[in-house]
Amino acid sequence: MSKQREDEEREVTEEEQREDEEQEVTNPQPGGGAAEDPPEDVREPGSDREEVRAHRSTPDVMEEVEEAETQADLPDEYQTAGSGPDCLDFTDVLETVEEAESQADLHNDTEQLSEAHTTENVGNSTATVKVVLVPEGHVMTVAFAIGLSIQELKCHLASELRVPVEVLQISVDGRVVEEKQRLMELGVRPHGSTRMEMSSTDPITHPLRPVRPPEHDNMPDVITVRVQTDDGVFQEVVVEIERPRQPKVFMGGYRHRLTGVEYHHTAVQTLPRRRPDRGVVVFSRDTQTVELKSQAQQCPVNVSTQMTGIGCYISCMNDKLVAPGNYITADEHHNRRLRAVICLQSFARRWLAQQAVDRLRRERDRRLAWLELQERRRKEEKEEQLRDRRQRWMNPQRREDFNLLYHALEKWRCEEEQQINSSLRGAERKAALCLLLEQETQLIAAIGRHRIAVQNNNYDKSIRNFLDKSAAPHQWRAADGRLIEMDSQHTIRARELRDLYESVSLPAASQEQRLHILMTLKHTVKEHECQLTRDIVDLIDREVDLMTRGVKAASLEGLRRRISTLFLQYIKTPAFNPEVAKLLKVPQNLSQLKNDMFLCRSCHRYLRSADFSPAASTRLSGRCRDCAGLDNIARSRDDFSCYKNILKRLRADELQLNEDAKIPFLLQVEDVRYLVEVVWTSRSALHASNDLYNLVFVRWERKRDWSPWNCILLSKEETSAHLEVQDVHKAYEATFVRRIEHKHMLARRHFSQIPVMAEHLDSQPAAALGNQLVSKPIVTTAVKHAADTMRASAR
Repeated sequence: MSKQREDEEREVTEEEQREDEEQEVTNPQPGGGAAEDPPEDVREPGSDREEVRAHRSTPDVMEEVEEAETQADLPDEYQTAGSGPDCLDFTDVLETVEEAESQADLHNDTEQLSEAHTTENVGNSTATVKVVLVPEGHVMTVAFAIGLSIQELKCHLASELRVPVEVLQISVDGRVVEEKQRLMELGVRPHGSTRMEMSSTDPITHPLRPVRPPEHDNMPDVITVRVQTDDGVFQEVVVEIERPRQPKVFMGGYRHRLTGVEYHHTAVQTLPRRRPDRGVVVFSRDTQTVELKSQAQQCPVNVSTQMTGIGCYISCMNDKLVAPGNYITADEHHNRRLRAVICLQSFARRWLAQQAVDRLRRERDRRLAWLELQERRRKEEKEEQLRDRRQRWMNPQRREDFNLLYHALEKWRCEEEQQINSSLRGAERKAALCLLLEQETQLIAAIGRHRIAVQNNNYDKSIRNFLDKSAAPHQWRAADGRLIEMDSQHTIRARELRDLYESVSLPAASQEQRLHILMTLKHTVKEHECQLTRDIVDLIDREVDLMTRGVKAASLEGLRRRISTLFLQYIKTPAFNPEVAKLLKVPQNLSQLKNDMFLCRSCHRYLRSADFSPAASTRLSGRCRDCAGLDNIARSRDDFSCYKNILKRLRADELQLNEDAKIPFLLQVEDVRYLVEVVWTSRSALHASNDLYNLVFVRWERKRDWSPWNCILLSKEETSAHLEVQDVHKAYEATFVRRIEHKHMLARRHFSQIPVMAEHLDSQPAAALGNQLVSKPIVTTAVKHAADTMRASAR
């Protein structure tokens, strides 16, 4: 800039000198001769005349310019008449005007240079810009140079928010700011702060959200640091904090032995300090060359050549004639290279194709092996079910086993009765039906005798399980997963009584061992004085007296059984064995029985609510479990084991998919039976398979929890294929989907009448429910409502 000013000043000076020379030539003296010495104020360029010009003010110059123009407009005669010293006034005025203009131009250039320099220094200053993201309200704080434009600010914020620049719109006090404006044009001062609102022109496609949520940051984005520059001079510097993209790694540390303070090594977030430039470019040879090693080698045989020369003849009999080959052009060379590359590619592609075929073959073999394994597993599972069912028929042990027997008996009776009705008529039919009734009666009696024998055998097992539960130590899981067991004085007491009961119940014991056991039992029961203990002591004394008299053991069997029975009653008394209080069916606190006792209308016994069926979809008809089971044996003889297996598998599958599943655990066996028989008609939805032991319930839509209105009844073979379906509306036909939805509607209308299940119903418009068909009119209510009804009947 200084060089440019000097050139302009030099041009102005040359123009002034050139004009002075022209005036000397064009202005003669009044005598018509050459110009004489000019007046004193015109003769010397560096005299006082120039000083007067320099000190003239701008208004004076403008007045002279106007006068010169006025004189220029006069006629020529006035101009020629005024020759002489006065004629120099117009020329002087022109020179003064030109000089004033050049001085003004120099002054303006100097001012512009100083203003540009000042603006450049101010534009490099930074200010704190707080940008509010509309409409979320998040605030972003950045340090920005006030000399930069709004467009550059948009580019910076767009890279931070990861949105296009075109969708950003910045406004200040509700007024949209143009992209060409700078921050200092908006009134932002150095080291100051301003607030702007930024919104998106397309909030749906490109919403404004901060990449880093504000709740995860406790540090501000910009801080102001006061730094001492000189002695006693402080300067405030705006520092923008840069956060790392990933957390710093743990690099170890050490601990002070005396104080115990721990010091951790940490990584720095600033770049290392650069070494000062020495002005010489330095290169490292180690990074540009390989490591050189010198190693001497000696050939095992010295080889030399010799040629024919003067005084030396060398035979050429063994020489070989070498002829030049064909010249290979560049095209031939490239063609040969191309053929070689094609050959290599063919071999490589062949190898890749073989690998792909082998991979497909392995996948096919793996798939076939998996299918074979699944088929074998299904066969084994079915055979296991048949074996289990046959074992339950041949040796029933539980109530479900006897229900299976009665169900098979009923099925046999129906088949025989149908055959008799279809083949016989009149008296022969009546005689055959009477014979069938007699056979049925005999079979029922045989099943009853076997049931009594099983109950006797199960009685000893139930007593043993009861004593083991009372003598078991208290257990709980620790925080690390270990099982912790603890014995209290009550559990130790229960264990001693259990061991003593097992000793008393031993049938084959010698006389000395029996006497020792009886004495131990006598001392144990004498600790408590009551009628029960006195009866036990009397029976013990009677057995000891008979044993001393030599009575046979077979004659003492009834007496010993009485002693075992009374001692078991002693063990079940909470006053003598406190651990059994939590295992007794009848609580010792009578206040608990006040609101928990109900009358069975069939057997006319007062029982607790646990002895009645807790099904969610059936009303308690006032009959206990025993009466309901007896009625089932006498009338319908239904087998609920298949429905129980379906419910058990459903609960296991839902626990694997969702641990918080509730609906499968609210349903009971009767509810599953209603779904299978009424809603799904005891058939698979796809292939109409009617084997109840091979049917399972799965989800209709995988992403929703299982419920009676989001399920499908399939066979075990069809389940795996259905669970792989992502969208049922695309995988199945519209007719099949409508049929399944109709069954869901039936289940929804049935279970919506139950308060317990109504809480889990999906939201559905009432109009849509009103237009749907109604399922069978089964009146249901909750267990609590049935309990209130039974309590009212008991009163």
